[in-house]
Amino acid sequence: MSQKVLLNSKEVNIILHRLACQLIENHDDFSNTVLIGIQPRGKALVDRLAAMFREDYGLKELKIGYLDITFFRDDFRRGTKPLEANSTEINFIVEDKNVVFIDDVLYTGRSIRSALTAIQSFGRPKNIELLTLIDRRFSRHLPIQPDYKGRQVDAINEERVTVHWKEYDGEDAVYLTNN
Repeated sequence: MSQKVLLNSKEVNIILHRLACQLIENHDDFSNTVLIGIQPRGKALVDRLAAMFREDYGLKELKIGYLDITFFRDDFRRGTKPLEANSTEINFIVEDKNVVFIDDVLYTGRSIRSALTAIQSFGRPKNIELLTLIDRRFSRHLPIQPDYKGRQVDAINEERVTVHWKEYDGEDAVYLTNN
């Protein structure tokens, strides 16, 4: 298995600050906006962005949630092993709110389609946007595109993009691996 570094820690930090600034530019004080991390890997990204908003940009009143899409996936009954679900943690209604879905890698678009279905349980959003750290643009199965993206990666289907977070993996980095 070969591995190539796409983004190192410094580059990840620069991209996260750029994404945070883009969100602030479009959502101002976030009074009508909620940030939803798609479980499992979007949780780390939304937590990191929320910490930046609070510490670096002085935004204290953020509504952050985590959405588990396991049982909304179109392939959840296809596997041979039982699925392990994460917990959804959304303690607010999204009715008439601007929702920003946050995930680490946009690949086929199926996870986002599942998130669009799952969020309906919490109300009807005014608007939904998508932020991803990595956009694998040539791998889409559905016509879903990010509104905010950190880096576009052109990876062929056998290649895998893996995001490492300091909190979970001991480092901030993005790798392209061949299996």
